[in-house]
Amino acid sequence: MADVLDVVVVGAGASGLGAAIRLRQAGITDFVVLEKASSLGGTWRDNTYPGCACDVPSALYSYSFAPNPSWTRAFAGQAEIRQYLADTASRYGVLPHLRFGVELVRASWDPDRTLWSLETSTGPFEARILITATGPWHEPLMPSIPGSFSGPVFHSSRWDRSVSLAGKRVAVIGTGASAVQFIPAIQPEVESLHVFQRTAQWVLPKPDHHVPGVERWAFRRFPVLQRLLRRAEYLGMEALGLGFRHPWIMRAVQQVGLLHLRRSVRSASLRAALTPSYTLGCKRLLMSNTYYPALAQSNVSVHPTAVTGFDGRYVVGADASRVEADVVVLGTGFRILDLPVASKVFDGSGLSLADHWKGSPQAYLGTAVSGFPNLFNLLGPNLGTGHTSAFMILEAQLDHVLAAVSSLIHRGWSSLDVRPEVQAAFLSEVQSALTGTVYETGGCASYYHDTNGRNSFSWPWSSARLRTRVSHFDPTAYTITAPLEPAR
Repeated sequence: MADVLDVVVVGAGASGLGAAIRLRQAGITDFVVLEKASSLGGTWRDNTYPGCACDVPSALYSYSFAPNPSWTRAFAGQAEIRQYLADTASRYGVLPHLRFGVELVRASWDPDRTLWSLETSTGPFEARILITATGPWHEPLMPSIPGSFSGPVFHSSRWDRSVSLAGKRVAVIGTGASAVQFIPAIQPEVESLHVFQRTAQWVLPKPDHHVPGVERWAFRRFPVLQRLLRRAEYLGMEALGLGFRHPWIMRAVQQVGLLHLRRSVRSASLRAALTPSYTLGCKRLLMSNTYYPALAQSNVSVHPTAVTGFDGRYVVGADASRVEADVVVLGTGFRILDLPVASKVFDGSGLSLADHWKGSPQAYLGTAVSGFPNLFNLLGPNLGTGHTSAFMILEAQLDHVLAAVSSLIHRGWSSLDVRPEVQAAFLSEVQSALTGTVYETGGCASYYHDTNGRNSFSWPWSSARLRTRVSHFDPTAYTITAPLEPAR
């Protein structure tokens, strides 16, 4: 058995790399990052579908300590984001800590030894502290569709480059964030495109543009300019964020979406099919300048119905429609709340996170779970804001986690376990505050709600409050176990 590590991080996407960088910055170097894939990048490694890009402004979509003055678009594309993550990991010296091709099979808390025992695809690890950074946009949600389809079927996050779509009849199931990006990208090359839309989406104009070379030069030469842009973009997104907490604002903003739809689609019947019946913000905000124009093209048909089955070459809709296709692309999203890692992490009595949660993920400040000492979850439950950068959320959590980890290591504590009454009080406060938000009053069904109907995704307050509250580590919120041996 190898020596006990201070920390094991699971996942080498933006969250895991951020944790690794912050650990090194704190002088903690006895750690590894386990990554089941052969390279880093997380969701930006996996999602290579045509048109894949960020829906948060580039200047905001980066670590605050590692700004990138070289973004070529206001909203960066997948390849640039993945390269940014790789460059940042190299720059901050975390590459030697990465262990590729190592998949977590089981992590169990040993209460007698106060450490985490990990079983992986390549052998065991032991660590005092476990940080899960597997992300909510990782495992694709594969719909259960009766019957069988005789052609290729693949999910947008597992895009099959061996399948040429040129001149093919393509059926797309789902119209979420990924589909809004890849539909315009593939529309010009296919013979026909059949889009199955269970629920119409609000799509706002996207203020995207190429960033001129002179602007990038200015950002490199005068970094304060990019900091000012980042601040301006943050404030702009926060202004929009007010609408999530005050739905009347969203009902006003959605008029922009209606105008965008009218300008892009001439057909009254198609506009009717594409007009949502719920309040903007109830589902994830989508932005695109090309989605509506693509749907209006002559080789595209929108079917406002769910899919109920496959029959050979046919895709069957809930309205009994039958569409013949050569290829099916699933734009059905991810297992946002049904996190696979929850079934792999076990407490001292042998119960998993999934056993504790029973379909409703819960964590104190989205980070620590009572009964699971020395475990910290990045981008955990009830931290989704709907409008701002995941990097902002992540960095607030990392402030909290690094304070806790440093205390465990340098103050010689054996374990930290958030007190159950503290976690319960936080969760009650969150659910109460969510009551009047657009997530709960907008009149839609969204992935923000888990299998029990509970909103386990959304943060009900401002992102400024998230930064302040989540970043603060309060030892009195935890049960602290004295060391079993003298502190190092």
